[in-house]
Amino acid sequence: MPASFLRQWLPVLAWAGVIFAFSSIPSLGTELGTWDLLLRKVAHLAEYAVLGALLLRTVGIPVVALTISMLYAVSDEVHQTFVTGRHGSPVDIVIDTAGLVIGLAAWHALSSRRTLA
Repeated sequence: MPASFLRQWLPVLAWAGVIFAFSSIPSLGTELGTWDLLLRKVAHLAEYAVLGALLLRTVGIPVVALTISMLYAVSDEVHQTFVTGRHGSPVDIVIDTAGLVIGLAAWHALSSRRTLA
């Protein structure tokens, strides 16, 4: 396997593994009530913003990065239905997708800045 392939895809696969690992934890509740819910949703946004940016860095085509990332978000929610104390949620897919769009936009903005400099 060429080193450039690994350099491009290893961060994506590693981050997908991090998301999978968090989704495998039976209960992430902190007993903080509304703050717990808010923190978990912000975590979804952040996790998927990073995934979106990494995928755009790797594939270079926003619609492809978004599609792959959204498919992963759906698979993650399905995965959670098999974890005790967790459930899959269409709302989380929407939140994940919002995070993806943020990540894609951030990567695009950073990339554009570098090419202008």
